[in-house]
Amino acid sequence: MIIELQGQRLELLAQKALFFPEFRCLVVSDLHLGKASHFRKAGIPVPSEVYDRNIESLVKLMQWKRPKKVFFLGDLFHSVYNKEWSYFQNVIEQFPQIDFQLILGNHDILDRRHYSDCGLSVIEESCEYHGFLLSHEPIEHSQHLYNLYGHLHPGVRLNGRGKQALRLPCFHFMAQSGVLPAFGKFTGLAIQKPKQGEQVYVIAENEVICVS
Repeated sequence: MIIELQGQRLELLAQKALFFPEFRCLVVSDLHLGKASHFRKAGIPVPSEVYDRNIESLVKLMQWKRPKKVFFLGDLFHSVYNKEWSYFQNVIEQFPQIDFQLILGNHDILDRRHYSDCGLSVIEESCEYHGFLLSHEPIEHSQHLYNLYGHLHPGVRLNGRGKQALRLPCFHFMAQSGVLPAFGKFTGLAIQKPKQGEQVYVIAENEVICVS
């Protein structure tokens, strides 16, 4: 789905990512790679297929959109180093033509050498990009820039007949900021309560649908 925001055309993708078609720039938030291994080390049984699906989705998305630049809006890797980072590095090395940028999130605690070995450029807090301020957590005073961020894993609850309810990931655009859904499949949802005039786009059955 194409929307216009701050004078720019943005494509909201059902893969839970955002794309700047004019600049061929892909923006992805909260992959939380390595989370499955982290939980298994703690004795919590989590299938390894969770990681495989995240990586497969990312690869297919990059092959489809063919971006020149990719911004990761934080929480790329969930915790301390484990073998899943090596798998991710092998994947990234298959796309030498892409400029990968990581805006650090609260879970990005790996030694900096792992990021540099992977070819990732690291940004401490935020980055200005064509009239937007990209960050992991919301920035209250972004001045004239529209803040796009992640961190919250936004979702909405849709109620149907017979007391049926669905919880779905979403994009939530407010007056001065917008929050992207978590790309990772092993993440929860923070239910949003949009105010009048705010725009919410849910992701349902591989479609992006405007609900407000």
